[in-house]
Amino acid sequence: MTTVSPDTGVGPLLRGWRELRRISQLDLALRADSSARHISFIETGRSRPSEEMILRLAEHLDIPVRERNALLVVAGYAPRYPQTPLDDPAMASVREGLDRLLAGYEPYPALVVDGTYDVVAANRGIALLMEGIPEELLVPPLNAMRITLHPAGLAPRILNLREWRADLLAQMERQIALVRSPELRTLYEEVAAYPVEDRGAGTGDGDGTGTGDGDGVGAGTDAEVGGRGRERTPSFALPLVIEHGGRVLSFIASIATFNTPMDVTVAELAIETFLPADRETAAYLRERLA
Repeated sequence: MTTVSPDTGVGPLLRGWRELRRISQLDLALRADSSARHISFIETGRSRPSEEMILRLAEHLDIPVRERNALLVVAGYAPRYPQTPLDDPAMASVREGLDRLLAGYEPYPALVVDGTYDVVAANRGIALLMEGIPEELLVPPLNAMRITLHPAGLAPRILNLREWRADLLAQMERQIALVRSPELRTLYEEVAAYPVEDRGAGTGDGDGTGTGDGDGVGAGTDAEVGGRGRERTPSFALPLVIEHGGRVLSFIASIATFNTPMDVTVAELAIETFLPADRETAAYLRERLA
């Protein structure tokens, strides 16, 4: 949950969000149909904003739904957005929609995580990649960051671990800056402290784990791991290059969220899908999950 010091007024909080978004008082005023003077008075505490004004400013500052509730509470108003558990009957349509989406994406991996990266749903493609993971890491709630970066999890199989790890940690840092969640900060500190095996990734030293030819999809590894040549794929995005069953699989990940959510739980759900980055990966998944 978001924590806010009780002696912090809503004005300084709004100013902090405006500065984070790098928007001037004048620009925000124009977007919110107000005046720079009024925005200044709100930020300095000389003017108490209405509930409508707080929500309007929050919308134009793209403040997360949970944080909008926090702003309202600090200003003396009731929270506007509910936080409905995903297993509540009212969320049945959301759960069913997510299940259909994940099943429809098979045989390619896809999962849904909440605001602290706990997995709330996953398809058979994800289950395939997690084969062989120790049972203690699979005890619910399964955490996507923990199982990916833990030395006993997927980390030893990820051939470009240093690059992938750096990207995940940067993603968490951006999220922490937005939601200021103690739980997320604790998780970040845990996974960031995991030891990283020096696999020589990206060095091109011929150890079978590097990506020294610069094509971004782990080429150079499959001669020893995959057992056959691979089609080279342009590095238009950072791939996840992972070994599975003696084969090298390459994926490009994408993340989707709900548009204009009105519930904290829904707002914090993220759907992550893994698109095969080459034909060999696609064929392998089709063969295994036919």
